[in-house]
Amino acid sequence: MTILGWNLADITMTGFVATQALYTLSYASDLYLYTLPVNRADLEEEPPPVGADAPYIVLFMPVLRELEETMRTTLLALSRLDYPAHRYEVVAVPNADDGDMIASLRRLQGEFPFLKMIETPDTRDPSWNIVWQAWNRNPKAYWWHAGKRAGDRNLPPKKTRQLIYAFYTRAQAIEGDFLVNYIDADSAPPPDHFRRGAAGMRHFDVLQAENIAGNLNDSLAASLHAFDHMAWDGRKYAHMSADGRQPYWMLGKGLFFRASDLISLGGFHPWITIEDPEVGMRFWKNGKRLGILKNPLIEEVPLTFGRGITQRKRWVCGFFQSLTAPLDAMEFTFTEKLKAWMNFVPCLMMWVNALGIPFGAWTLWKVSQGTAGMPTWVAWLAAINLVLFTVSMIGIYVHTWNRTKLVLPRTGDRIAYMLRVNPLFVLAWWFVWLIPLAIGFWMYLRDAGLVWERTEKVNANGDLIRADTQRAWRWS
Repeated sequence: MTILGWNLADITMTGFVATQALYTLSYASDLYLYTLPVNRADLEEEPPPVGADAPYIVLFMPVLRELEETMRTTLLALSRLDYPAHRYEVVAVPNADDGDMIASLRRLQGEFPFLKMIETPDTRDPSWNIVWQAWNRNPKAYWWHAGKRAGDRNLPPKKTRQLIYAFYTRAQAIEGDFLVNYIDADSAPPPDHFRRGAAGMRHFDVLQAENIAGNLNDSLAASLHAFDHMAWDGRKYAHMSADGRQPYWMLGKGLFFRASDLISLGGFHPWITIEDPEVGMRFWKNGKRLGILKNPLIEEVPLTFGRGITQRKRWVCGFFQSLTAPLDAMEFTFTEKLKAWMNFVPCLMMWVNALGIPFGAWTLWKVSQGTAGMPTWVAWLAAINLVLFTVSMIGIYVHTWNRTKLVLPRTGDRIAYMLRVNPLFVLAWWFVWLIPLAIGFWMYLRDAGLVWERTEKVNANGDLIRADTQRAWRWS
C-alpha cells in the first residue's frame, strides 16, 4: 500500500524512528533536570522566628464565586498557623461587583476575626493610580512600556488583576518591607507554613511550597488529576531550584517573596492566562534564588474530567504565552530559552505519545511477524527508551506511594489510590491530555484565556482539614 508515493511500511518505520528520537531527547531533558540539585529551605534545625524577629507576612487569597464552605475550610487551616498573630495578615480579594462573594466573606469575618478584605474595583477607579504610577517608573513592567497593550489600563478580569491591586494597595499602606504569600480559596497550608517560610527567606529570595491533593480517591478523574501533581509538583519541580542554574516557574500558591523584590521587578504580568511561570522566570532572570518547602499545601483537584480539561487548557495557554514573547522582553539568551522550554517538555511529550504509541505498537507487531526489518541502531534506541521509561515510571510510583501517606493515613486507602493510577489508566489519561493541549494551544494562537475561567471547588477537603491534620501534614 502506498500513500502519496510512499510505502506504508516506510512511513511507519520513519514515524517510529522519529518518535523514538523525540523520546530520547525527552529522557535526556529529564536526566538533566533530575541531576540538578534541590535547594531545601525547611531545615529542621532552623530556629523559628519569634516576636520582633518574625518578618511581617501578607497572605492574599483572590476569590471568585467560591463556595462559602470551601473558604471556611481554608480559613480553618489558616487559623491554626503557628506564627505570631501580630506579624501577619490574611487578605481575601474579591471583585467589588461580586456582591454574593463579599457577603460570604463578611459572614466568615465573624468566625475568623483575622480575615481582612480588599475589594478590587474597576480599573477606571482612581485608586488604581498607585499601580499605573509604579509601572510608569519601572521598565521591568515591560508589558506596560512596549507591545500592543502598552499603557492599556483595561486589565482582564481575572486572579492576576486582583493580586495586582491588592498587592500595591497593601504595599503603599505598610511601612517597611514584608513577605508576600498567596493561595487559592481551596489551599490549606500546614500549621508551620509561615514559620518555615520566614526561616527559609533568611537564605533564599523566593520560596515555593510543594502541593498535594487531599481528595485523591473522590473519583477516578480526581485520582488522575492528583497524579499529575504527584509527578510534577511533588517530584520534578523541586529540581528547578538547582543552585540558581535553571529558570523556574512558580506553582501559583504557597510561595513567598519580598514585597520590595516584586515591586522592583514590576509586579505581576496581567496579560498572561496564568501568572505563575512568567513571574518565576522574571525572578530567576534577575538573580533571585529559589528554595523549596517540602511540607506541602493541601488543595483539591477537579472531580470530573471536563473540569480538569478546563483547568489544564488554561495552564497550557499560559505556558505557551510565558515561553514566547516574555522571554525576549526579559532578554533571555538562546541557551536560557532552551532551559526554560525544558520545563514544558513533559506536557509537550503528550503530543508525541499520540503518534509514538501507535507507531510503536504497529512496528512491534510487524517485526514479530517478520514482515518488517529494523536497523540494529533503531532497535537499540527503542530498547534504551523502554528501559528509561520503565525506570522513570518506577520512580514516579515509588514516590507517589510514599507521598500518599501525607493525606491518606490508612494503608487500604493508599492501595486503592495506587490501583486507580495503574499504568493502563495513566496511559489513557495521557491521551485525554491531548484535548487541553490542543485547546490551550488554540487559545494561545488567538490570544485568549484572559478572563478568569474559574476551576470549580466543592469543599472536597473539608473533612480532612477538620480532622487532626498535624500528623497528616508532616513527613516522618
